[in-house]
Formats: sequence, structure tokens, C-alpha cells
Amino acid sequence: MKALAQAHAAGKLQFFGDLAPLADPPAFARYLAPLQHKKWVVYAKAPFGGPQHVLEYLGRYTHRVAISHRRLLALENGQVSFEWKDYRDAGKSKVMSVPAGEFIRRFPQHVLPPGFQRIRYYGFLANCHRADKLALGRQLLATACSLLLPQPADCRDFLAALTGTNSRLCPQCGRGILIRLQFFPPSHGPVPLRVDSS
Repeated sequence: MKALAQAHAAGKLQFFGDLAPLADPPAFARYLAPLQHKKWVVYAKAPFGGPQHVLEYLGRYTHRVAISHRRLLALENGQVSFEWKDYRDAGKSKVMSVPAGEFIRRFPQHVLPPGFQRIRYYGFLANCHRADKLALGRQLLATACSLLLPQPADCRDFLAALTGTNSRLCPQCGRGILIRLQFFPPSHGPVPLRVDSS
């Protein structure tokens, strides 16, 4: 709180939109006054492996359930066997078997209680003013510069217009046109051989 007051006094804080009145020192002081008596518990430490690893870690949890079907191996004699990674042992995959009742007890611990949201939006995507702010953002982005950009229907044509490179050309010879012959969905079996279509 003290650092915020000092930053405001030094003119290091900027306020826009609905927060513009807080640029006035008395208004800012009145805004911070109720927060002076709140008990704050701040615990922050450096992320393991850097920001990229943190994003990858969080990304695995935002749109997925607690355990994927792939990790469930067997249900035999009232025991559920599933695969897990032991990060204390160089990330090796291991198999754990627990009674079905214990598995069911653990699973709901990963389900959010009523009223909680897995993903929360803030800033211009916050629910309270998303429609207005998105419309304003689109209006501000529709500048003369952006209107001059090519608007092809195909993303590869758009990339070619922006970068001057043709992604359809074979990366090996630079002349042949790449055409998709077949699509192989992900599987747990052997990886099919690559087909050179150039």
C-alpha cells in the first residue's frame, strides 16, 4: 500500500476509462483508505522453469478433466490402475492401483465447487463490459493501416501476402506443391511412414 501511494505521488501510475478520476491524489487516497485495514497475505515465488513452463502447466488444467481416458489402464478386482508421472524420479511414467472407492473419492477433489469458475476473464474481456469493450476495440483497430492489409479467404494466402513466402511449396525442393493425401489421427500404435507428395 505504501509503495502504491509513493508510485502515485511520483506520477508512475496511469489511469484510463472509469479509473481516470483516481489520478486525483485525494480521490486515490480515499480509494485506498478502506484497504489499509485489510489483512493481506502475499506469497509469491519465482516460477519453476520460467513463464513458459507455468503457462504449459496451467494450460493442461483449463480445459481438461482431472484424468484423461488414456491414463486409465484397468479396473480389475475392485482396483483401478492408472498411469502417472513421478516428477521426483525424472518424470518417469509409473502405474498406481487404488481401490475403486478411493479413486472415486479422489476424483471429485478436482471438481470445482458451485459458484467457482475454471477460467475467469478480466480487463476488456470481463463479463461486466465485454460487449462494449470488444466493440470499442474493434473500432479502434479498424485504422487505415489495418484496412490496407490483404483479406484473402485462405490463411495460407494471407500468410503469403504478409510474408512473401508460399507455405504450399515443398520445403525440400522449393518447387513442388504440397497436397494433403491422407490425414493420420493421433494413435497409440506405430507412427505411419511419411508420404512425400512433392
